[in-house]
Parts: sequence; C-alpha cells; structure tokens
Amino acid sequence: MAMQANEIEALIKAALPDAQVTMQDLAGDNDHWAATVISSAFKGLSRVKQHQIVYAALRGRVGGELHALALQTSAPD
Repeated sequence: MAMQANEIEALIKAALPDAQVTMQDLAGDNDHWAATVISSAFKGLSRVKQHQIVYAALRGRVGGELHALALQTSAPD
C-alpha cells in the first residue's frame, strides 16, 4: 500500500517539529515522492546526516510502503 503525502509529512514533523516539508508526487502513483525538508535541526550537519535523520523519522517505510523518496534537506537561512 502506497503512502500519502500527509502521512510522510506527519512522520517527518513528529521527529522534526519545526520542519518545513514540501512533497511532490513524481509519478502520480503515491509511490515515488520527492521531499524537501528544511529544519533548524540540520544546522551544522552533513547532508548525509540530515538524510539519515529523515530516513529514521520514516521508521523503515522507505523501500516498503514508500517505494522511492528523492530527498533534499537543508537548514533555514
């Protein structure tokens, strides 16, 4: 079963309450998503660590319920 954008966003915001999350359905199938996540929690962290935080927030759903996720992360300006 595919994940809806609001489900993905809710999981990310549960782990990163200040996150600004923008979701885009890349294939129109709720299975291939692009997410942009901006959070102050990312300040000073490498891009790899930022992505690890987001993947951890998704609690193992990437590759299962969430087939594909293109991820862009950053700290606010």
